[in-house]
Amino acid sequence: MPAPVAFLEQPDAVRMALSPIRRRLLRRLQTPASASELAGEMDVARQKLNYHLRALEGAGLLSLVETRRKRGCTERVLVATARAFVIDPALIGEDVTPARRAEAQDRFAAGRLVAAASGLVRDVTRMQAKADRQRKRLLTFTLETEVGFAAPEDIERFAAALSDAVARVAARFPAAGAARRYRIVAAGHPAPARSAAAAATSTERPDGGAAS
Repeated sequence: MPAPVAFLEQPDAVRMALSPIRRRLLRRLQTPASASELAGEMDVARQKLNYHLRALEGAGLLSLVETRRKRGCTERVLVATARAFVIDPALIGEDVTPARRAEAQDRFAAGRLVAAASGLVRDVTRMQAKADRQRKRLLTFTLETEVGFAAPEDIERFAAALSDAVARVAARFPAAGAARRYRIVAAGHPAPARSAAAAATSTERPDGGAAS
């Protein structure tokens, strides 16, 4: 069975996964298949598919499930090693200009949020992969909500109030000497506009509010 997620931090593995046909193969091979089966489904020559399959297998993105005899030939059945592949954001490169360094100190800057989110993806994915190998559960939690602001200055007031509240709660669970240390990241960004289809499926409450 494929792992839930795999973290790609080696440049060669990332390059192997980026071409359109290889991304398509990784999606299709969430369930096992042979090159001959894939050639018929994807309308691509088997020789060409074998080239890409060997490359993906060599990069550790595919694994061999079984071999079987068919019409005098030996077929290799392959499957993706994970249901999702996450690329280390650090491989994309980091802009370290003075402006970027200043932005990293500004908690209201989008650059700082992106950096925090990238680190979160990297760290959690690595720990999830380790937990999968050890057949353990990685204990995490996620809190999500939406809040509305009438003016830009309300965002700063909300952030200050939230920071104070988190600090008070965190003080009840001192990190020093704790067996399990957790990193808490609170972030806010504009909510994406809902699609027309999503809006059409929402129902109207008696008080005039909307419930999705």
